[in-house]
Amino acid sequence: MSYMVKDTQYEDIIKNLRSMKNPGNIQGMQRFGIRGKEMLGIPMPMIRKMAKDIGKDHSLAGKLWKSGIHEARLLACFVDDPEQVTEKQMEDWVKDFDSWDIVDQCCGQLFDRTRFVEKKIDEWTERKEEFVKRSGFVLMATRSVHDKGAKDREFERYFMIMKKHSTDERNFVRKAVNWALRQIGKRNISLNRKAIRAGEEIQMIDSRAARWIANDALRELRSEAVRERLQKTLNMV
Repeated sequence: MSYMVKDTQYEDIIKNLRSMKNPGNIQGMQRFGIRGKEMLGIPMPMIRKMAKDIGKDHSLAGKLWKSGIHEARLLACFVDDPEQVTEKQMEDWVKDFDSWDIVDQCCGQLFDRTRFVEKKIDEWTERKEEFVKRSGFVLMATRSVHDKGAKDREFERYFMIMKKHSTDERNFVRKAVNWALRQIGKRNISLNRKAIRAGEEIQMIDSRAARWIANDALRELRSEAVRERLQKTLNMV
């Protein structure tokens, strides 16, 4: 994949990123399971501010990603234009995923806004690689927040996918399944009821991972806080 971008802009951004390197922050990030071949320890608010200053630039995003620098890749997720993202790019990038924060930012800030989101949910949830599989479920969770025009039926079919993969013991997979179940269940009252029903079915599976996913999700989905918020939203319609 080739990218056309002014070298001086790219080089200035990389130089700026490296000037902000914070070894102490790197250690803190690693304690939270954040990994990368080259990490600079730059806080996310600073990455977001840089992205806002840069604006959308698909070509620049591609070059930032190819740098391999953890924070440059995070920045790429914010500055890329989802309308210009290709399916090949998504497959190229997902192969590089090596940390849960890269997965979550890339899927939640970029990939869930592309025209390929449904296809990738179906494909990636079936993949074996831990971070690729996580990506499929993160797309479910973030799409339920960002795609305001989607119909309930588009999310209802995800429950069977969650149930199928709820026995995966890997930490970053089970947490993403749990996130997807909780997030869809907070979209509206109807999906809340259906998510609770799906959680109860997952709860019955003879699997430690499945029980954790269900128990944690049901605790939130049945809470008064969630029910009151959903009822308030319904009353405003």
